[in-house]
Amino acid sequence: MDQLPFTQDTVIFGLLCLCLGFVFYTSSIKTGFWGKFYRVVPAVLMCYLLPAILASSGIIEESSSNTYYVASRYLLPAALILMTLSIDLKAIINLGSKALIMFLTGTVGIVIGGPIAILIVSIFSPETVGGAGVDAVWRGLATIAGSWIGGGANQAAMLEVFKYNQENYGGMVLIDIVVANLWLAIILLGVGKTEKIDRWLKADTSSIEDLKVKVSTYTEKIARVTTLKDFIMLLFFAFVGVGVAHLTGHHFANFLQNNFEVIRNPQKILSSLGSEFLWMVVFATAIGIGLSFTKAKNYEGAGASKIGGMFIYILVATIGMKMDLGKVLDNPGLIAIGLIWITIHAGLLILMAKLIKAPFFFLAVGSQANVGGAASAPVVAAEFHPSLTSVGILLAVFGYVVGTAGAYLCALLMEVASNV
Repeated sequence: MDQLPFTQDTVIFGLLCLCLGFVFYTSSIKTGFWGKFYRVVPAVLMCYLLPAILASSGIIEESSSNTYYVASRYLLPAALILMTLSIDLKAIINLGSKALIMFLTGTVGIVIGGPIAILIVSIFSPETVGGAGVDAVWRGLATIAGSWIGGGANQAAMLEVFKYNQENYGGMVLIDIVVANLWLAIILLGVGKTEKIDRWLKADTSSIEDLKVKVSTYTEKIARVTTLKDFIMLLFFAFVGVGVAHLTGHHFANFLQNNFEVIRNPQKILSSLGSEFLWMVVFATAIGIGLSFTKAKNYEGAGASKIGGMFIYILVATIGMKMDLGKVLDNPGLIAIGLIWITIHAGLLILMAKLIKAPFFFLAVGSQANVGGAASAPVVAAEFHPSLTSVGILLAVFGYVVGTAGAYLCALLMEVASNV
């Protein structure tokens, strides 16, 4: 038997599937201990935490595993295609402007939250926000801003732009993961109390309910017993689409880099538009939307979004595996910055939701389209109702577009705050 930690991807993937199977089986038990447990703790949160426990306890070695890469590059675009296959763009447009307003409010919360957090922490711990040259803490926090407004591509762009010391970069990634997942946990806890929160916000949820009814009615209408042919066709749509998305994403990113200096130069704020991952996600989503105008839309009745959901949960498990729970309090000062930062983001969203009477769904998905990106926004949207997944996907893609510019502005403000 291999010694711990397990480093083989076959074994790691098996353990991740064990976690998912355990969570889904126990969450289906509506009585006794498990019934009470999952009324308090969301199942999707457990799908993050159990892999995190495996990694933190030294049972598996995340750093040597390619499972996250495979899940994010193969299964994520496949899920995007399958989950947008039956998208109703007209119904989403009918949701109105509140979804976009809440998303942009979340972005503003990240941009101003970083410098405010630095100013607050500098009062009682100036060394936490200090540093000079490539070790300046604000440079590292700029990478978190990139991640929280856009995603991994934007985070990498900020690392290139501000040249933070990569030996200390792991600490910033940890803050990103820990604080973002803590906020995700709070949002998921709120999903179970959506009706109560919406009453407090005095929100009009009629457009969301109309979309859920319309999609559910359509799904019931085309539902059928899935055959082998259906599964093969879904495989065809998903992974031919993945191949096309990677191919076009690669060539389009190269085209932009080769023809536009503002994108080729990593010092420029639009450099993340040269990211192959960004364009792969965009093209995968576009393929799914394109298929929704064809008869392929009827494959929703064969379980297209359910298979896409399965792929997303595998991605969720691989993300959870990247969390090292044992290092959460290694640098409490930086964790404090992250907590203050996300609190400002959350507070601004709650204030705006109250002012415009936006449903909690728009608050939750608008926030996760920023902080979580394409990995968690669809998951959160699906927790409200599977028919709402496409809203999360579209907002997350928009997050990639504005991510680098917003993070760059945030970084400049944090530099000023650090030198006050």
